[in-house]
Amino acid sequence: MNTTELRQKDVAGLKTEVKELQKAHFGLRMQKATQQLNNTATLRSTRRSIARAKTILTETVAKQGAK
Repeated sequence: MNTTELRQKDVAGLKTEVKELQKAHFGLRMQKATQQLNNTATLRSTRRSIARAKTILTETVAKQGAK
């Protein structure tokens, strides 16, 4: 999910997106631990996606608080 799609979501949508990404990242970590993960680059991309979503969430909350 890119930044333009994330910026169109409301606060509740961003929170659910972060939770889904964290669940996906946990699943990938478990796959890596059990030697089932073939592409370890997906760990990095999900970690960055979580950070991106959290950043946009913080920006959205701050923007709403300023109003």
